[in-house]
Amino acid sequence: MYADYHLHSEFSDDSRESMDNQIQQAISLGLNEICFTDHVDYGIKHDWDDPRGIDWRQDSMEPLANVNYPEYFAKLLRMRVTYGKAITIRSGLEFGIQSITVDNYKKLYDRYQDQLDFVLFSMHQVNNLEFWTQDFQIGKTQQEYNEEYYREILKTMKLFKNYSVLAHLDLLARYDKKGIYPFEKVEDLIAEILKQAINDGKGIEVNTSSWHYGLTDTQPSRKILKLYKDLGGKIVTVGSDAHSTKYLADHIKDAYAILKNEIGFEEITTFDHMQPVFHKL
Repeated sequence: MYADYHLHSEFSDDSRESMDNQIQQAISLGLNEICFTDHVDYGIKHDWDDPRGIDWRQDSMEPLANVNYPEYFAKLLRMRVTYGKAITIRSGLEFGIQSITVDNYKKLYDRYQDQLDFVLFSMHQVNNLEFWTQDFQIGKTQQEYNEEYYREILKTMKLFKNYSVLAHLDLLARYDKKGIYPFEKVEDLIAEILKQAINDGKGIEVNTSSWHYGLTDTQPSRKILKLYKDLGGKIVTVGSDAHSTKYLADHIKDAYAILKNEIGFEEITTFDHMQPVFHKL
């Protein structure tokens, strides 16, 4: 199995790449399966049908909004008709969830669960303060914002169960201007997160964008992946987080090799109607 389980298209507000281009590139690269996981970030973005309307980027006047769900799922169906003989196309969403937005995601999942194969549990902000802008980190020590980030993940996991895997679990490392925070200082918190995921039958993602972001380790780190395995975790997906064809499937095979040869996993996972499907590495 050669699969990319974290892809974005024109339905993500931060991507201009069409589904068609992503699919054609995936076929040319020899992928067996892909899953689109376009962005939903309640708290900082509105839905297209929100009575409050949507916001617009001031620099480009492009919409700052969540996925247009009816158009998204309709296009996925058309793509399966067009390309289904060449590649398996799965339907997913990336939930940029926070504890304060759980109710929104419960309603969204209830509405579209029959059309979903896969859901990423991501955390891109806490209390609507984003990491990449440093709004979340400002005014806090490195210890404070790292511990708050992981505590918020654990809190939210206990409130929300309708997801498949934890995406880029140590995402904060991508935006930490003070460097990589030592794993040992948050190991107990991360262990609680991983135990909760395992008890809930959930998995973990290896996000290969760590290579083009210039991180010195995988995302999540090898130590987190090893801890997940040692605790009994078995569900692992791999995704490029590609917002353009340039990074589609980027370093997927390198991630497979690390999972098998360094961490000791024997299988990777894909999903069909929210159910894990295991494949030998």
